[in-house]
Amino acid sequence: MKTKLFRGIILLVLSFGLAGCTFIFQAGRRSDVEKIRVLSEQLNELNSTKELLEDRLSKEIGDKQVRLEMMEKGLVITFVADVLFDSGKAKIKPEAYPILDKVVRVLKENVPNLNVGIEGHTDNEPIRYSGWKSNWELSTARALSVLHYLTDEKEISPERVSAIGYGEYRPVASNDTREAQQLNRRVEIVILPQVTKVRENEKPLKPVAPQMQEPLENLK
Repeated sequence: MKTKLFRGIILLVLSFGLAGCTFIFQAGRRSDVEKIRVLSEQLNELNSTKELLEDRLSKEIGDKQVRLEMMEKGLVITFVADVLFDSGKAKIKPEAYPILDKVVRVLKENVPNLNVGIEGHTDNEPIRYSGWKSNWELSTARALSVLHYLTDEKEISPERVSAIGYGEYRPVASNDTREAQQLNRRVEIVILPQVTKVRENEKPLKPVAPQMQEPLENLK
């Protein structure tokens, strides 16, 4: 039973590793055991946060304006860009503020110690009339608009927040239809799990149970 539990937690931690975090595990090493414990706690915290946001954003989710997903990179809150911005614009629409505020409240009250990534995305239609050089500039400007609203207006610590624009290059749909393009025009607010680096010179602890000595390759 303990071996199965340990295997499950290892797979959980490795899933976070696929999001760009590198983990090196050694059986019985104190830092690895602690890292597994912390990440397990954070997963529970993110799941609870997801349930809370599902309740507070139930109308927007029902109207297909917002999506919530647990992904390898964290808890992703996806806003259809048309809800936040007019076409070709990067200024947040006034009617979008109350929706963003529901997320802000959760960020401040429920996960105040977790960092937040803001990602801007567009469809593949080339920029023609809006004055942006490319979809990269537009997607980045939109992500920054949300960032500045969080930090300047809602006083979320700037140290917690980052922004990036991906343009058209990370689509979630084919761009073959207007509906698919609408899905690709989006802003994602990602609540990120904390990851701390392991000190390379830390010595392993003496194993306290036989199941902790099983090689990682046998736990797949």
